[in-house]
Amino acid sequence: MAEEFVILVDGNDNPIGKEEKVKCHLPNGKLHRAFTALLFDKDGRLVLTRRAKEKMLWPGDWDGTFASHPREGETYVSSGERRMPEELGISGKLDYLHKFEYHVPYKDVGSENEVCGTLIGITEESGKLQKIEGEIDEIKLISAKDLLSEINEHPEIYCPWMLIALEFLEKSDQFTLKKYENTLSAWMSNEMHEGLLKAINVHLPEDKWRFINEKN
Repeated sequence: MAEEFVILVDGNDNPIGKEEKVKCHLPNGKLHRAFTALLFDKDGRLVLTRRAKEKMLWPGDWDGTFASHPREGETYVSSGERRMPEELGISGKLDYLHKFEYHVPYKDVGSENEVCGTLIGITEESGKLQKIEGEIDEIKLISAKDLLSEINEHPEIYCPWMLIALEFLEKSDQFTLKKYENTLSAWMSNEMHEGLLKAINVHLPEDKWRFINEKN
């Protein structure tokens, strides 16, 4: 099986080369480009997935819907739409929300050191989602209220990047926010904001994650 390469970037998300995926996820991993995708159903519930126990980093923890790495020549959106059927067994359209940088270790095994683009989509096929072996062990739908309750109780079992992606929702592209306002309104409350900040702080300090402002 050929080694997978990821795109190395600077702090402004400018490509500066490429490197083997595994090498980028060692304890002092190199900054590289990634994405996380948040799929919601028509009732505004978020599709959460439990990472497969075979994963090197955060095995068995709850993630957003799916996450991966763009290839050379791909946009965040095109990479997410390519990866969706490989991760979930369904196809669909995605929109771009925002991006952020973060660096967080996982025990003494490795780390995530990424500029991460956040994507959003609506699925009417939640009943057709598949648990792809080696990727996902469990799938569930959750409301904003129920997720807030869960992260207040057990923040350690939620992947840090999905918490950061949700925390920065209100800073997203305004056109996309307007398009999804009915879905996202419950996810941008003051209570959710406070809960997410507390949960993120369990995983990494404030100086290890930041929103990336983009020029118009």
